[in-house]
Amino acid sequence: MALNRSMHPRNRYKDKPPDFTYLATKYTEFQHYVHTNLTGKVSLNFKDPEAVRALTCTLLKEDFGLTIDIPLERLIPTVPLRLNYIHWVEDLIGSGTDESKLIRGIDIGTGASCIYPLLGATMNGWFFLATEVDDMCFNYAKKNVEQNNLSDLIKVVKVPQKTLLMDALKEESEIVYDFCMCNPPFFANQLEAKGENSRNASRPPPSSVNTGGITEIMAEGGELEFVKRIIHDSLQLKKRLRWYSCMLGKKCSLTPLKEELRQQGVPKVTHTEFCQGRTMRWALAWSFYDDVIMPSPPSKKRKLEKPRKPITFTVLESTIKELKNKVASSGVEGIEVVTAGMEKILTELKVLYKRVPCGKDEVSLFLTAIQNSWVHVRRKKRDRMRQLRELPRAAPDVPKSKEAARTSEKQCSANIGTLSAEEESDISNSAGNSAGAGEMTEEEPPVNGGDNLLNKLHVDQENNMETEEKFSECETSSAACKTDDAIEQEITSPNVANPDGEDASKESGGCFLFKCLMNVKKDGKNAHIEMHWVEGQNRDLMNQLSTYLRNQIFKLVVS
Repeated sequence: MALNRSMHPRNRYKDKPPDFTYLATKYTEFQHYVHTNLTGKVSLNFKDPEAVRALTCTLLKEDFGLTIDIPLERLIPTVPLRLNYIHWVEDLIGSGTDESKLIRGIDIGTGASCIYPLLGATMNGWFFLATEVDDMCFNYAKKNVEQNNLSDLIKVVKVPQKTLLMDALKEESEIVYDFCMCNPPFFANQLEAKGENSRNASRPPPSSVNTGGITEIMAEGGELEFVKRIIHDSLQLKKRLRWYSCMLGKKCSLTPLKEELRQQGVPKVTHTEFCQGRTMRWALAWSFYDDVIMPSPPSKKRKLEKPRKPITFTVLESTIKELKNKVASSGVEGIEVVTAGMEKILTELKVLYKRVPCGKDEVSLFLTAIQNSWVHVRRKKRDRMRQLRELPRAAPDVPKSKEAARTSEKQCSANIGTLSAEEESDISNSAGNSAGAGEMTEEEPPVNGGDNLLNKLHVDQENNMETEEKFSECETSSAACKTDDAIEQEITSPNVANPDGEDASKESGGCFLFKCLMNVKKDGKNAHIEMHWVEGQNRDLMNQLSTYLRNQIFKLVVS
């Protein structure tokens, strides 16, 4: 029963589900439907209507002292679900209610079992007005009330089709009821009832049989329109009832109904969830009284109270002794040895940690993981080695290349110096010639002065081109000298050694993957490690780190 822990806290089946073995030994009519497999597990076939009916009748007899008859052609209720609804109505009317006052309620469409009035009257002494439109259901409901001697608390009335609250309260104009409850028809047509156009294809098929007559499971417009009709009646009756409520079979119906109530100006609206077995239902309640106190939805309480269990593992005494020789200095004992081993592994993983105050016989480390360095460690090492093998290697005569490079650099610098001297001489000569030319210009103009000047410019251009060629040769040889150094630098660079460095930097981005608190506690002669989640991206990352730490501790011992 997957959702039993989320049942109403007062539901008797929350912590103690029905014991089929015990019930089968006590009630022979129930024993026929109980099956025992090869492992000894007792089960019931919930797709068998007779088995479901036998269980409902047996639980009502055993736990509430009620004897009822239900035809297979009509809806067979499950007791834990109906009990959840009863307890929620208790919450709605419970605060500030005078215990001596008779609580009055209305059950709209009570069904053949008349289960809500029977439970409410038996458990709390409530008075019920139970309405029914179907002849077979009406007859069975009256019979069930009479055979349990509850006719003074339960009044079953036959009403016309499509009658809800207005017609039922015509004769009782002065009575104020405390609540009404209803399990409306969920479906609008046969296809919807079979789940062919309303059930998500990814959901598994229902685990129990769907019994019920046409009027019990189907209505025009489905449960949404049915409940809207009750809302319409409540707008006319208003304070004739303190609380109006309905159960819903689809969560998607909850939001439009709450919006309808908001548009109509209803002051008090609340809802809840009913969880039992593998089934969930929802309920909506509203009131026109300002003094009523609305209970908080149980679903919100569950989310707030849900505990987060730590991840734990144990390091045995024998492992601690072996670990001491590997990681701890002399004089360190017990949990300090384990803590030292943990700190060593965390340092290798580059997971940040610091010791924080804690209790006696305990060491606490606050961990901050920046990057995921503990997943696929061996594969990362292989990738790094493969990448190193694929890099271009330096030639064996690397030192000679360096010496040759240095020699060529010296020659380059010498050539540059020589070139500078030649240029200086050329410049001085050209300057002298220019000066001479200037003097000649003043005294007498040369016959071929223009041709000489063009020739001189041509010689200067050739000298400049030779200088540029020598400079480029020097730069090429210098670059060749630097190539071997660059290769060595690439081989030893951290980016190559850690192919995931780029990803790691992206992952960190000034943030963290998660934070957790690790407690190393003394457990006799053993050490007990707990890892408590604090915050982060994904709790699974902490699970992975815990597994890695545990394995590495054992590897340290055997290495």
